[in-house]
Amino acid sequence: MIRYAAIDIGSNAVRLLIADITLNDNGYGFKKNTLVRVPLRLGDDAFLDHKISPKKTEDLVKTMSAFKNLMDVYHVSKYLACATSAMREAENGRDIIKKIKALTDIDLEIIEGQREANIIYSNHIEQDLDSKKSYLYIDVGGGSTELSVFVNKQPIASKSFNIGTIRILDNQDKDETWEEMKVWVKEHTKELKNLAGIGTGGNINKLFRMSGEKEDMPLTFLKLKTLYNELNSYSLKERITLMKLNQDRADVIIPACEIYLTLMKWTGIKQIYVPKVGMVDGIINLLIEENLEI
Repeated sequence: MIRYAAIDIGSNAVRLLIADITLNDNGYGFKKNTLVRVPLRLGDDAFLDHKISPKKTEDLVKTMSAFKNLMDVYHVSKYLACATSAMREAENGRDIIKKIKALTDIDLEIIEGQREANIIYSNHIEQDLDSKKSYLYIDVGGGSTELSVFVNKQPIASKSFNIGTIRILDNQDKDETWEEMKVWVKEHTKELKNLAGIGTGGNINKLFRMSGEKEDMPLTFLKLKTLYNELNSYSLKERITLMKLNQDRADVIIPACEIYLTLMKWTGIKQIYVPKVGMVDGIINLLIEENLEI
């Protein structure tokens, strides 16, 4: 049994996915074995103070140590550990990486926005979609939003923007970044007919589940807007108690909705597909491509 692991150190949560690699008629794939998510909220430190605090650094080191032990117990043969927006912006990000290597022996890579986008697109979900349509792929994280435009199943443009859920909650999103994103997305989608959305990230997955929509069916703009209005009508406490949302999901889900709805409005997208994959799935697919594909 070949086992790979993916570690994603995001601005909101830190994740470990341990996956069993399988061989089928179409080549190699994977089955999720174990997924662990720890809501560390590194973005609060990174976007407000531009460095990760000693307390959060200690929590991150402990988390990485636990992940290392789990990978050892599961006999993981290869792993890739990536840190995104929060660690990119933290002035002490490099020092923390050295500390993690020294204390846990995990090699951690701080990745740029473009590499983050490429890893997410390693999921190749566009292959299962209608080639007659064009797609705007939207991945919303705590610190950044990755966009990519697909035409005939081929990516024709992609870009990362410093707009994310934690950044918005901390009032660290800038008007000029929103404007830059608007100009970029309109420029790259204005000629496209039949444009649909693809949404990835923990928030859109949760919104899709809450919508009660059938698997493989898209979420409509109208349904997403209705969900947003409903969520927004509750206080944070009510979203936790009445809507049964985790505490670390109940606040970020509102700005996540705003990002998706804004992008759909700018581009006229009426439907968004939610394939339930994210960064960790992309990392596993990347490891398969780099190590097993012939």
